[in-house]
Amino acid sequence: MTPGRTPDLSTLSPARRRRVIDALRRGAVPESGLGVLAVGLSRFEAAVDAELDAIAAGGAVFKAVRGEYGSGKTFFTRWLGERAKLRNIAVAEVQVSENETPLHKLETVYRRLTERISTSSFPPSAFRPLIDAWFYALEEDVIAAGSGEEDIATAVGRLLAERLTEVSRTAPMFASALRSYHRAQEAGDEGTAEAVVAWLGGQPHVAAAARRSAGVRGDLDHFGALGFLQGLLTVLRDSGHPGLLLVLDEVETLQRVRSDARDKALNSLRQLIDEVHAGRFPGLYLLITGTPAFYEGPQGVQRLAPLAGRLATDFSTDARFDNPRAVQLRLPGFAVGSLTELGTRVRELYASGADAPERIRAVVDDTYVTCLAHAVSGSLGGKVGVAPRLFLKKLVGDVLDRVDQYEDFDPREHYALTLSPAELTETERNAAARPASPAPAESADDVELDV
Repeated sequence: MTPGRTPDLSTLSPARRRRVIDALRRGAVPESGLGVLAVGLSRFEAAVDAELDAIAAGGAVFKAVRGEYGSGKTFFTRWLGERAKLRNIAVAEVQVSENETPLHKLETVYRRLTERISTSSFPPSAFRPLIDAWFYALEEDVIAAGSGEEDIATAVGRLLAERLTEVSRTAPMFASALRSYHRAQEAGDEGTAEAVVAWLGGQPHVAAAARRSAGVRGDLDHFGALGFLQGLLTVLRDSGHPGLLLVLDEVETLQRVRSDARDKALNSLRQLIDEVHAGRFPGLYLLITGTPAFYEGPQGVQRLAPLAGRLATDFSTDARFDNPRAVQLRLPGFAVGSLTELGTRVRELYASGADAPERIRAVVDDTYVTCLAHAVSGSLGGKVGVAPRLFLKKLVGDVLDRVDQYEDFDPREHYALTLSPAELTETERNAAARPASPAPAESADDVELDV
């Protein structure tokens, strides 16, 4: 989408348009409908589409995204997720954190994956519907092969064993639990079926009776999680989903954990990357996000030389010439111009479903959107890169909503920007506490001298 061009809003239904606006009003990144808001991402389209096509063909991809707070890392991953779902690829977004999802415990990462997995047809968690779809596909295959009604269960069991032969070598319990789930479903034993699928999803503390019926013991561990991920990719592929986009978000939080846990987590990441490149996970697109400090600082990637070598990317040239095919992508962040373009797209999106679209376009014109972009970034110490979340929140909730509801509301006359500490994140509060840098002088006559 070229700068300044009105976005194509026909791709969004009224319901999706409303969900996008509601998310922006809350100061959150929308879960879908991001194509019409994608400012500055066209440079990545060809490369990521080629990678998604490779995933759909059975390949595997690892990618690292870097950007400061406010540069749009979460937006980028969800935009990529939408493009993945257009190819019927499943998507799971997992936030890495010291207590909830420590990266050095891959069984926890796998559990969060199964809790968050979604497809174009199923919202999170789509884990059980995907397993049911897989068994349905197996039944369709055995019926197509000529099996009679009385032989279907036996034939499905045989086909299940065939499809999971490779996975069974490294994760035999995955195949065993799937068989047990199928038996429970056939017998109408919903309690056992639910418990077994919970165990398959990596949930701890599953009832011992259900585990015994499945022929499995204990809870999933770090190494078993890799085998279960293989099994999940097989289930996805055979149920019509050629791959999985797995996003590990906010990996920079590793810098704040204990040194021993940090080193284990970095080694786990290195292990995952190597497994992806070795072809162990056909159909997996593994994406991590982090700040430049995580990739270059002493408490991040640089602590583990083999990992640093795998992620090394040359960013010494002008950002205009960054290589979108490289292992690491640099998000450009926002300037006032791109922030204004984003604001005008949001205004058009809002107006297309508003009660007074023409009034909105007339009162909240491009000049006003630019003024608001300057005002918000100025209130945050001039740091435009930190401003997008608050800018869109204020634009929608404080300006567009009021213009739409009140005929005589004019933001130039009736609205003054205010930022309360309660609505700011820690990064935004830190930016707001610093005075904005003065604008650079345009000529020597503009420079003030002490006399």
